[in-house]
Amino acid sequence: MFDEPLKLVLGLVTGIIFGVLLQKGQVAKFQKLMGQFLLKDFTVVKSMATAIAVGTIGVHALVALGLAEIHIQTASLARVIVGGVLFGTGLAIFGLCPGTSVAACGEGRRDAMIGVLGMFVGAGVYVAAFPALQPMIKAMADYGKVTLPQLTGTSPWLWVGGLVALIIIALAIIERIHPKQPDTKL
Repeated sequence: MFDEPLKLVLGLVTGIIFGVLLQKGQVAKFQKLMGQFLLKDFTVVKSMATAIAVGTIGVHALVALGLAEIHIQTASLARVIVGGVLFGTGLAIFGLCPGTSVAACGEGRRDAMIGVLGMFVGAGVYVAAFPALQPMIKAMADYGKVTLPQLTGTSPWLWVGGLVALIIIALAIIERIHPKQPDTKL
């Protein structure tokens, strides 16, 4: 039922590090998120893009070392649409995404605690409604358990390198167009 203890500890440690970095990067702050939506403060995009790059390298390195496994879900159009609608609705109403809401919870913010409780309730409602939603989900396109390296017959590291390169280029462009403004608060 559970993975071996080393994998569980590794997941816990990396989760704690990620949460600390979210908190230190201030991306769990309402003002930062609103600044992002208003295209005035790109701290959130910079932080998340960096996390994606580091996480992609880290996960593939752990898989290569035999310390982790990648479990591919089917490329289901319905799952992507339902997940996107739920994520977007929650972000618009709550002002935090799942990761930043847990980080805000760790800061002791009560609004985040209510939001995290709402995520658990929403997950429960989705699980309860899943049997009724299943015919609709099955009616939409599902491309199976497929990855870009499988489709192209290339190494996953080629895709990892390409993604990281794109992120570095995008971050450089963002920094050039919207340089970090010094904090004016004392």
